[in-house]
Amino acid sequence: MRQSFLFTSESVSEGHPDKVADQISDAIVDLFLSKDPQARVACETLTTTNKVVLAGEIRGKGVYENDAWAPGIEEEIERTVRETVRRIGYEQDGFHWQTFDFSNNLHGQSVHIAQGVDESGNKDEGAGDQGIMFGYATDETPGLMPATLYYSHKILERMAADRHSGAAPFLEPDAKSQVTLHYENGVPVKATALVVSTQHKQGYCEIGDHADATKYAELRDYVKGVFTDVLPEGFVSDDTALYINPTGTFEIGGPDGDAGLTGRKIIVDTYGGAAPHGGGAFSGKDPTKVDRSAAYVARYLAKNVVAAGLAKRCTIQLSYAIGIAEPLSVYVDLHGTGKVDEAALEQALPKLVRLTPKGIREHLKLNAPIYSKTAAYGHFGREPEGNTFTWEKTDLVDQLKAAVA
Repeated sequence: MRQSFLFTSESVSEGHPDKVADQISDAIVDLFLSKDPQARVACETLTTTNKVVLAGEIRGKGVYENDAWAPGIEEEIERTVRETVRRIGYEQDGFHWQTFDFSNNLHGQSVHIAQGVDESGNKDEGAGDQGIMFGYATDETPGLMPATLYYSHKILERMAADRHSGAAPFLEPDAKSQVTLHYENGVPVKATALVVSTQHKQGYCEIGDHADATKYAELRDYVKGVFTDVLPEGFVSDDTALYINPTGTFEIGGPDGDAGLTGRKIIVDTYGGAAPHGGGAFSGKDPTKVDRSAAYVARYLAKNVVAAGLAKRCTIQLSYAIGIAEPLSVYVDLHGTGKVDEAALEQALPKLVRLTPKGIREHLKLNAPIYSKTAAYGHFGREPEGNTFTWEKTDLVDQLKAAVA
């Protein structure tokens, strides 16, 4: 492992068009799971100028049965979509929660997928698709996440909170951040470059017909303050390169400025490029889909390995085949930081958590409407609260230590 290097991660705000799509898709997952904990949902969302389109396959009691919608559910779907956009804060001419054109193209799940996935007789519930999933943890932040991504998220979370509270009324919902940190001896020690591009009210820009130097200075100084508040003391200095709305103007944003699709921010959702990604998106999928549930349990296991002090860094890969319950492989990489044998962990981990789709869901309590909160600012590194973010708990630490002692 290299000891001295620069590394960069980015994040996007809840108002980014792709994240608007993710939040709508997960709001639909939550709606269906609230009616039927065994509902099957694969909901894709497209957002663009004054338009939201849903597509995908669904099944569930009180939702969609026998190739027909339950009474009133279509109206409830539209209300859920509009409320999601309202909560984010879009009331713009090019994208307004009350007036955008809405199209619902969800339909029944393929019976051929259902026969492979559903539990029946002596057959355990199978994986909803083939694929590989990764989990990762590192001790460089309290939440055991890569520091570059952790601070990228925190910058935008702070800005969104200030926008919603009125503390920064010049901000609009769409924004992106990027954090470059210098690592010495494998530890982040300072920021070399920080980037924020944020949509703003008219005039808070450096270039263009509406440019106002005083207003732009207010926005610039506000963002600088966020940088120094969010990053550790001493990380931001006169040597840190700051790029705040480097194009000069960002008044047109969100789905009006660019189309958004579910699942296009999978690196933002996971580890910011610090770890591999299997390629499958999370949002819009119920927890029978191993793209989501197996990635969550892989993070859970990796985090517990690091929390137990067994390694400073841990990557775990799981693989599945459609219709097959047990994983085809379990792989552990401690990146040369481990205090135990990786093969021993590969043997121990499946004994602590049954890594079938049903076993994962039951252990992490995933059959619940908990997913809307995951759809912005990362699925990992969040604080567990009740049945939300259960995969962030470190309740396997003692069992892990005993298993590999």
